[in-house]
Amino acid sequence: MHSTHYIMPSSDHAAVEESSAKLLYVSCAQYSQEWNSTLHTHSCAELFFVTGGRGRFRLQEESFSVAVGDLIVVNANVPHTELSQEGSPMEYTVLGVDGLEVLGDTGGFALLHFDAGWEEIQWFLRLITQEARLGQSGYQDFCQHLLYAMLIRLQRRDGFSLTSDEPERKISKECSLVRRYIDNHFKENLTLDQLADVAHMNKYYLVHAFRREYNVSPISYLISRRTQESRFLLSNTDHTLSQIAQILGFSSPSYFSQSFRRIEGISPQEYRKLSRLAAENDKPNR
Repeated sequence: MHSTHYIMPSSDHAAVEESSAKLLYVSCAQYSQEWNSTLHTHSCAELFFVTGGRGRFRLQEESFSVAVGDLIVVNANVPHTELSQEGSPMEYTVLGVDGLEVLGDTGGFALLHFDAGWEEIQWFLRLITQEARLGQSGYQDFCQHLLYAMLIRLQRRDGFSLTSDEPERKISKECSLVRRYIDNHFKENLTLDQLADVAHMNKYYLVHAFRREYNVSPISYLISRRTQESRFLLSNTDHTLSQIAQILGFSSPSYFSQSFRRIEGISPQEYRKLSRLAAENDKPNR
């Protein structure tokens, strides 16, 4: 009789620990006319697997093409959105994972493409989705162990590193909630009183706690988010300054211009001219 025997040594304490990375949700989506492509954030990391079609993934000012076999890992509280390509409707599966983040100077995200091993990843996703859909006894633990196994396989890829969040680095729940609310509602007429109501906090304490966590006040962060979006509108649309100010919730075009100049160091008109000049220079010669 021939047999093979393998001794399992003690764990070498992989960077991602099963007890720290917690699967919060699994979501499957396919492009439709109701697709909402607005920048938004989540309080947990997201593993975004493109399972069909093609499109683009946008993170604040960065945008890149994605297709079947791509995985985008986005850290908690990093603004992002996705857009489907016309004629090739994008499909994806997202795993929301608490206690996980991408390491390195990557802007809070990582992009992986699977030339090999994609069938295995699809097997993990199908099984996790099936277990979550059926909800049978013990499915939460089963999905959690599947997630852990998948993360170990991802960790084996060169140049890709994940780690578990340390408790002292976790953003306070109240400030994270307010920041996420601003990211999702920055075009609305938000006030400090409204943000304090969202967090169920005294507004003066909110300002103190938010500044401690992010080194900026809630209202300054709101203006910064509006300015970030204005850069995209200035570069990619023909909207007037009045229209952009109205779209983004600024009280007046002059206040928009004043805020933009304070943050960017140039006027919105100058930024539009420079961005379009850069775009022209980037075009290939015909």
